[in-house]
Amino acid sequence: MSRDTARVEAFSDAVIAVALTLMAVQLLQFGRTEAPDEDLVSKLENEWRAFLAYVITFAIVGQIWLTHHNSWRYVIRVDQMLLVLNLVMLMFVAAIPFTANQLSDHLRGSAVDQQISAAIYVGAVLGEALFFNLAWWWARWRGLLTPDLDPRLAELVSRRYLLRPLLYLGAFAIVFINPILSLLAYLLLVAIYLIRGPGDLPPGGQAEAESR
Repeated sequence: MSRDTARVEAFSDAVIAVALTLMAVQLLQFGRTEAPDEDLVSKLENEWRAFLAYVITFAIVGQIWLTHHNSWRYVIRVDQMLLVLNLVMLMFVAAIPFTANQLSDHLRGSAVDQQISAAIYVGAVLGEALFFNLAWWWARWRGLLTPDLDPRLAELVSRRYLLRPLLYLGAFAIVFINPILSLLAYLLLVAIYLIRGPGDLPPGGQAEAESR
């Protein structure tokens, strides 16, 4: 791995780690309106939406990190545009804790509030997915990937990455039926991508044969 690509990965890892930390601080706390004499069980029951949003959003950001790690194994050099696309992608990642907090706060609100907060939430995760795809496409087009990468594997990886924003839109559409069900759809999406697919690390952590 070149020094430039290592720096990009290290910076990206740091941004994602900070996003996960901020998300925990924002979501894993009790609201300010609980009664002073309210017992712990009641407090936990009142905040279950925030805890659910935390688990699902942590899974989404964790999956982003896994995908970023797997894709950047193939990047051997960078150019200015790839740096910009990766930076914009990280901008959306950094916004995810805020959108998750807004979503959890408005899950108990009106239908309009639920839909608006869900739209802001999907805007963050969809923006990340789109710019992730743009960065991967640019790296392929500009020859920034390892020359040993099998073109068939690269095409399979591209199709897999392109499917993610489409699934995000599908999960968002469910919010008009049930906002909690929409959140669970995001979790199902993450579970699908946790199943090893093209471009992921193989069992045992050995380097993947690119010519399969």
